[in-house]
Amino acid sequence: RKRCAAPRLLDANVIPPLAEALESLVSRSRRRLGVFLRESMRLSRLVSLMLTAGCPTVGGQAVLEGVMMRNGDAYALALRRPDGEIVARRMPWFSLTRHPWLKKPFVRGFPVLIETLVNGIKALNRSAEHQAEGTEEELKGWHLVLTLLLSLAMAVGLFVVVPHLLSLLMQWLELGGGVEGLTFHLWDGLFKCLIFMGYIWAISFVPDIRRVFQYHGAEHKVIHAFEAGGDVDAATAARMSRLHPRCGTTFLLFVISISIILHAVLVPLLLFIYCPEGAVTKQALTIVFKLLLMVPISALAYELIRYAARMPDGFMATLLRAPGLTLQRMTTAEPDERQLDVAVVALREALGARATISSRLPTGATPSRPGGAIHFLEFACLPSWKVLKKSIWSLNRRLPSLTSTTTRISTAS
Repeated sequence: RKRCAAPRLLDANVIPPLAEALESLVSRSRRRLGVFLRESMRLSRLVSLMLTAGCPTVGGQAVLEGVMMRNGDAYALALRRPDGEIVARRMPWFSLTRHPWLKKPFVRGFPVLIETLVNGIKALNRSAEHQAEGTEEELKGWHLVLTLLLSLAMAVGLFVVVPHLLSLLMQWLELGGGVEGLTFHLWDGLFKCLIFMGYIWAISFVPDIRRVFQYHGAEHKVIHAFEAGGDVDAATAARMSRLHPRCGTTFLLFVISISIILHAVLVPLLLFIYCPEGAVTKQALTIVFKLLLMVPISALAYELIRYAARMPDGFMATLLRAPGLTLQRMTTAEPDERQLDVAVVALREALGARATISSRLPTGATPSRPGGAIHFLEFACLPSWKVLKKSIWSLNRRLPSLTSTTTRISTAS
């Protein structure tokens, strides 16, 4: 109750399962240790669900001299003007997943990718207009469509067509096989990774992009501070890590990894079923098929990143998160206090009325409501697995008193 004061959690739908789990833990753990461990895991999952039931999932994106934060059906954009003032605005999130069917696992990945691109381009253009002209005019109509199409065309050309052509060059040099073989797709995957890493490394030398990477780190730090509970301000966020397991950079890395596997399996299968006569037609068919595979690839990558973020700390979680977290060392940089202030304002605006505001306001900020730094008494996110394990083992020392404790909890419900 202290970390997540949402009264609806303490109703008849939640407390009886917890009481039942406690009673089962007491009775079975006295018989053998193996059952105790399994029941402890079950109890910890139930407690985690209780703690996170009222907690919003917040995500974000860095833009030019600002941060975008999303919370549910709305997102907030906080920008620092050239004169040093922070301006923030809360807007509706353009969504393609309002239909229940499009929210199902292994279906939602591609619609989420498209809607993230649309909202991200809107936020980037609005931030650029702020820096150039000091206007808040929104990108609309065919301008937005054209920008989205050009972005997709550049991504397809750079990460699909160019690696395919380079793999054909390896085949011509007799360093790899044809498109039906495994070596072709291994070369293709290697070139994708090298182009992706080289692209990030090259743009990191652009001063404006370097500042975007700093705002990217500020966004991660503020979200970490929010998930930890308590006060969220620049000082608290500065102590957090700039790396986050749910980052979009990790998603792109998962997309590349899954594409290598699926292309190596499904492209030869397609050409076994149907193979055109001409060489040009054959390569064109392969490229088009790779583009169509982006739908299931993005769906699988989305579920994989969600699974990796939810996993308790351990060897497998570290193994899945390590490549993405390593790549984030290139796409994030340590922010300064002024950049953290912008991210804090963006988070406050995204949460809206759910945020309890304390008296500290970042210097130069212009809030849409009276406020300051965020004081989160109502929300807490998933506690660390180490904390849960420590709590579970402390229960073992107090097994004789658990029955009376369970009775008090049931009475409270």
